[in-house]
Amino acid sequence: MLFDLDDTLLDRDQAVDQMFSVILEKCYEDVQQPAKDEMLHKFKEYDKGSYGDNNKIKVFESLFDEFPPQSRLPRHDIQDFWNHHFPRCFSINQHTLTIVNTLKQHVKVGIITNGSTRRQNAKILNAHLNSCFDTIIISEEVRMTKPDKRIFELALHKLNVQPEDVLFVGDDLEKDIRGCQHAHIKGIWFNPQRLKNDTDIKPYAEINSFDRLISYMN
Repeated sequence: MLFDLDDTLLDRDQAVDQMFSVILEKCYEDVQQPAKDEMLHKFKEYDKGSYGDNNKIKVFESLFDEFPPQSRLPRHDIQDFWNHHFPRCFSINQHTLTIVNTLKQHVKVGIITNGSTRRQNAKILNAHLNSCFDTIIISEEVRMTKPDKRIFELALHKLNVQPEDVLFVGDDLEKDIRGCQHAHIKGIWFNPQRLKNDTDIKPYAEINSFDRLISYMN
């Protein structure tokens, strides 16, 4: 069983909340409610607009322009600040980890994730996932990104399994589900927010909780 990382195994939205707290502590003083709620809302909006872009300078600059801080990070320090702190904002839900460890007793498990090697490895280490999986594939490291079917085929090769014997679990219909289907792997759409599928992509299954994965083990 193969997994996506961000917004599947790890809750990125929760990590963004934590990152905002780091920024508040570093750059602002005595921010009170409801101003803090408004700032967080805007920060999430800026972050969502830059999702998939490794450069986060625009996100910080937009926040600082709208809500001037007492201590503004220099532009040339912003990316390093993000790269250092954001991966440390991730943690895995203990119940999710229990499910993964249960699955691992019966099947091979792996991760395929898009992103920079440095940041994705930092997230994985911070969440103590490095020893849980039989293979971990990061797009920058292998110079292939989802939905390219070759990155899925690489996982099959590393695990020495056939596509018909594999399930891929991910939250992104295009990158995860369509991508794995191109490699003839069945895709399970992880959809905890119960979003409507307005695409032509038809997942093998849809789940809103990791508990249901146990039933697909066989």
